[in-house]
Amino acid sequence: MNTAVNSNTEHQLAEIQKETRMGAMGSETNAREIRRIDLRDFETRKHEIADQLWDAAIDVGFFQIEHHGIDLDEVREAFAMTERFFALPDAVKAQYPLKKAWNVGWESKAQVRPSTGTPDQKESYQITRPHMEGLWPSDAELAGFQATMLDFEAKAWAVGMKVLSCFAYKMGFDDEFFTRAHEPSKASYQSTLRLLHYYAIPAEFQDKLGLWRAGAHTDFDCLTLLFQRPGQGGLQVCPGKEMEAQEWTSIEPDERVITCNIGDMLMRWSDDVLPSNFHRVKNPVPGEYMGPRYSLAFFCQANRDAMIESPTGKYSPISAGDYLNQRIAANFKAY
Repeated sequence: MNTAVNSNTEHQLAEIQKETRMGAMGSETNAREIRRIDLRDFETRKHEIADQLWDAAIDVGFFQIEHHGIDLDEVREAFAMTERFFALPDAVKAQYPLKKAWNVGWESKAQVRPSTGTPDQKESYQITRPHMEGLWPSDAELAGFQATMLDFEAKAWAVGMKVLSCFAYKMGFDDEFFTRAHEPSKASYQSTLRLLHYYAIPAEFQDKLGLWRAGAHTDFDCLTLLFQRPGQGGLQVCPGKEMEAQEWTSIEPDERVITCNIGDMLMRWSDDVLPSNFHRVKNPVPGEYMGPRYSLAFFCQANRDAMIESPTGKYSPISAGDYLNQRIAANFKAY
């Protein structure tokens, strides 16, 4: 095995080992601010916005963007279609099973986090454009689903590229650097829209604090855009400075903003300057909303043939495809 492969393997193992330490309840704190950044007048304010995004990313790794350009009605329609999809019988959804190698299709309680060793209490459906053949519900099963979700995916991609252009500027790349790396017309495109349904908590499990809707983890991508519904909370972040003490900050859901976080790919691309921090979705405690939770996550994942190359040589080069495959394999059980 060559030096580059050894280096990448060691890096992957270090990431998993770090995650296995993050399964404790920890404590909650309000000391961290999740900053809101206004994208209005983007072209004329781009460098100002880039500075604000950079500062928020360096500080917490999470931030929220408002006036991002996706109409609230379009967000609500995507959520309505998501809810209708997950309401389909499991036998129908099972016709469109997860293809782990391509990160597409439907799964239920299949993701076992190294931090918890137990399945996340959710189901999800992954949309990755080049690999969806045979995985779309028919119009008889769910009319308009494919068109609605592809339109929403394209809008989320556009917002993601806008934000990543700011990071490209701050990292000394040209503004279109990350746009080229996430080019949707290529067969190697692997950015993913993920529809998520966290199950309602049965009465007998409402006091089981060890049950996680989503165990502590970092994201594998460059940038995540998360859409949430009002009243359906649970998302918490643990910035690196709080990792050893496991102090968690809750992020309240607001349908008017997109919650964003830096992923492992961008952290590696930046030689760890931009932190990809741990986050989780905790089970509600007695007195909190116990019903189902829906969210939409768009993962800006560089195309499979894009090379993640360390600016200073800190890490060996690795293709985004190999990088993503290694991380997915460690976080899903075998099929």
